[in-house]
Amino acid sequence: MVITNPNTIKNKVKRLEVVERLRNEKKKEKKKERTKKKREAEAGEDQERPKKLPRTIETMREADETIVQPEDAEVDGDEMLDEFADYFAGTIPKILITTSKKPAAGMYKFIEKMLWVFPNSYFYARKGYDLKKIIQYATNKGFTDIIIWHEDNKKLNSVVVSHLPSGPTAYFKVTSLKMPHEIEGHGKPTAHKPELILNNFNTRLGRRLGRMMAALFPHDPNFRGRRVVTLHNQRDFIFFRHHRYVFDNDKKARLQELGPRFTLKLKALQKGTFDTTTGEFEWLFKSEMNTSRKRF
Repeated sequence: MVITNPNTIKNKVKRLEVVERLRNEKKKEKKKERTKKKREAEAGEDQERPKKLPRTIETMREADETIVQPEDAEVDGDEMLDEFADYFAGTIPKILITTSKKPAAGMYKFIEKMLWVFPNSYFYARKGYDLKKIIQYATNKGFTDIIIWHEDNKKLNSVVVSHLPSGPTAYFKVTSLKMPHEIEGHGKPTAHKPELILNNFNTRLGRRLGRMMAALFPHDPNFRGRRVVTLHNQRDFIFFRHHRYVFDNDKKARLQELGPRFTLKLKALQKGTFDTTTGEFEWLFKSEMNTSRKRF
């Protein structure tokens, strides 16, 4: 009887012998296959052989039923009436940026950089004000969005983004922060309005987040400034990057990172503005959602 699973053997010495034998047989098969491919390549017979896709998490991704197909009439109809419809009809974004209470000095340096990222944004010190009062103040003053950066042990760890006046509100975990001075060859931003690139926001939830992010930036970027903000969604992580196009000559161009850079992970999406007691959640992260790395 040929043994293919050595774990069923109780004797340790015998089990190791079987493991070694199976390993050697596998090596011989691989060598035989490589030799065969090499001969076919030399003879020109491998041109018709279909190339195998590499086995990565991306290629083995499980199908997601919530991915929105192009020209989905139902989704398009919902988005025409959602909370961001006014922005896409031409409303100019006006953003209030604040922090958690008693922020560290490093937070102020980060906020200074983010004021360059978001045109028409204004920083208000949190002081001791309750968040609901700040949201009410921002609504009365005509702000369209509010961004609250939080820190733990003097380290940035989360952000709340709320669209005014009627929501929704998103809570993100923030990781992998790098300030501009930590990025090799970084540049300095200009006052030009940036372009916005949104990648892979393809599901119903992704479309909703993409529209929320789009509503933070103006409709008319200054292309002459060559500044671009990228939000790339991959495996449910949103990678934030801030670059400038640099033309070395009339044929070659490259990207110069301006910073800062960081990664966002959505933890909750709530209807309406911030409400920790009676707020209704559209989406809430749960630990059982991480049962498969191929599902994202």
